[in-house]
Amino acid sequence: MRIGVPAEPGQTLVAATPDTVIQLIKLGFDVAVEAGAGAQAQFPDEQYVAAGARIVGSEEAWSCDIVTSLRPPADLTQIRRGSVLISKLSPGANPGLVEALADQGVTAMAMDAIPRISRAQSMDVLSSQANIAGYRAVVEAAHAFGRLFTGQVTAAGKVPPATIYVIGAGVAGLAAIGTAGSMGAIVRATDIRSEVGEQVESMGAEFVAIPAPAQESSDGYAKEMTDAQAQAAAALYADQSARADIVITTASIPGRRSPVLLTREMVDGMKPGSVIVDMAAAGGGNCELTEPGRTIVTDNGVTIIGIEDLAARLPAQSSQLYAQNIVNYLKLLTPEKNGKAAINFDDVIIRAVTVADAGQVMWPPPPIQVSAAPAPAKPAAPEPVEDAPQRVKKSTIWLALATVLAAALVLVTPIEMTGHYIVLALAIIVGFYVITNVTHALHTPLMSVTNAISGIIIVGAILLIGSGNWFVTIFSFIAIVISSINIFGGFAVTHRMLGMFRRA
Repeated sequence: MRIGVPAEPGQTLVAATPDTVIQLIKLGFDVAVEAGAGAQAQFPDEQYVAAGARIVGSEEAWSCDIVTSLRPPADLTQIRRGSVLISKLSPGANPGLVEALADQGVTAMAMDAIPRISRAQSMDVLSSQANIAGYRAVVEAAHAFGRLFTGQVTAAGKVPPATIYVIGAGVAGLAAIGTAGSMGAIVRATDIRSEVGEQVESMGAEFVAIPAPAQESSDGYAKEMTDAQAQAAAALYADQSARADIVITTASIPGRRSPVLLTREMVDGMKPGSVIVDMAAAGGGNCELTEPGRTIVTDNGVTIIGIEDLAARLPAQSSQLYAQNIVNYLKLLTPEKNGKAAINFDDVIIRAVTVADAGQVMWPPPPIQVSAAPAPAKPAAPEPVEDAPQRVKKSTIWLALATVLAAALVLVTPIEMTGHYIVLALAIIVGFYVITNVTHALHTPLMSVTNAISGIIIVGAILLIGSGNWFVTIFSFIAIVISSINIFGGFAVTHRMLGMFRRA
């Protein structure tokens, strides 16, 4: 079978790259690329030829057995009856398009309808494009903000870091959080799903939870909030946006209008010079004042960026990821690698993305349970616990024994040495509180610092090992051995830790 890759007017992306052409040929397909299809994504025709594709005209590209594209053509008659169209179709928002494709006799597969199951992650177009869009959103925000993200202390004065607030911690939101954090900004994020808080914090951002979070539904998206939840979220958005320099909104629902999260009043409460990047502009926008496709400045000096396709501003990487998603889907369609698509509707992924087939409308597909919560684990049988009186009795015995040993040690010590025990007791108390308050992430560097302390101990032990007192000699030897282990072990740990920060 032949795969056609047309050039699409108004698109900077292309549905196949030279790298993915090689993979398609290995699957047994012949690949025909329209002349100039990859020009705007920096993939000249020569690279496609070198990869094994044929350069053809527009009519031939659209009339192949399988056509891969970003969008369907304006004239559906360009697609041959009985062929397969693999593209972004937004079937939920375009029922008329689905019916027209069915009338044309085209088997239409919507790449933006990939179900959210683990097996389909490598084919998920929405996630791969959202990842790039999240990065680009921060770049656009930095350009409009016109100031440094990172804080600095210079001879001329102190520059505070920028504060960025991200609403929505999905793929796009997490990409924006990571990018903004790497640029030195203070990042806060909110999501109506409280369980994503750990992901936000793992990226170094602060998770600001909604007092009444919504739950995730069976399709992988959050459920619609109740009135109480919506009011709690609105109050939080108003407070955080007023404190932030940049607000990035990411809440979009495929096939539906984007929910309005920032009202006119909230924007009026933001600082002059603040920036809003509305990543849901293509669906109408999360901000009440967003104008899709435009960048505007409000009366109080807030810049609102309504770019509809942020990923298209990085066409080379976006094309590569989109094309790889299609290759992964075609691997599912051609398990025999013989260049023949086997459309098996028993496969939930193939069934979910097929919106039209053999003149019939196949949308919507049967529901798929994709986000089932794991069954709660059975609680382990509780271990037998000692009675409180018995625990107190044992603790009292050990305390009494330690007191007797300490008293005996003080009694046999020369009178001029007893003052050192006070210093030792105070050092133990201070050391206990200092060490227990050190975060776990600093325990490894702390081992390196103890090398200096061990060095002092080993020097003192060497000076005392020649003493005529056998008791002092034995304890000095033990101190030398233990301190040596700590020193050499500490240096080994330090060397290994520093190796993690060296470039290969």
